[in-house]
Amino acid sequence: MLIHPWDAPRSDAEWQQWLAGHDFGQLAVNGLPGEPPHVQPAHFAYEADHGPRGRVITHLARPNPLWPALEADPDVLLSVVDDYAYVPGPWKAPAGTPAEHGVPTSLYAAVQLRCTARVVDSPREKAELLNRQVAHFQPEGGTAPAEVGEDPFGRLLSGIRVLCLEVTGVQAKFKYAGDKPQDVQDRIASGLAERGGPRDAAAQAQQLRRR
Repeated sequence: MLIHPWDAPRSDAEWQQWLAGHDFGQLAVNGLPGEPPHVQPAHFAYEADHGPRGRVITHLARPNPLWPALEADPDVLLSVVDDYAYVPGPWKAPAGTPAEHGVPTSLYAAVQLRCTARVVDSPREKAELLNRQVAHFQPEGGTAPAEVGEDPFGRLLSGIRVLCLEVTGVQAKFKYAGDKPQDVQDRIASGLAERGGPRDAAAQAQQLRRR
């Protein structure tokens, strides 16, 4: 991923705080020889306080076809992208130039976590990690814990495998026209507010935050 200096995170805290609110991504696993990579959409829980760069917990169904490739090569990439918006060319036209000469672009935030995957099959550890993942999404509770040999979820543990992903490297990018003059940035922010598309408010919030 190309990251210009003006798009780079200002600290680890910036991408970690963004990631804390974005817990659905795509897990990329190298394919076996002659096969394309596997790309698996998944909810996940990122735990920043585990290891130097944190860890990710997720789980997948046992019949998932990616397991042989993952066991052959546990080096994986988790990609998360959100708060994106399309910027029409006229919004970016420099002052004193025709509006139609402006160059369209995309705004987005992206975090890519390079990880070493560990597959968990121990029922007791699976239950513990699953409960941690559910607690991330449901801090208010409301779902019975997974317990080995206990209803309602104990019998379902054999149908899944849990992944512990140790984060070994991070690339993060906040592409929000940070290299453009103030008047262009203002025009983009106003355009997003006026257009009011599905992700325009989130993109505008990120742009204003980065100024």
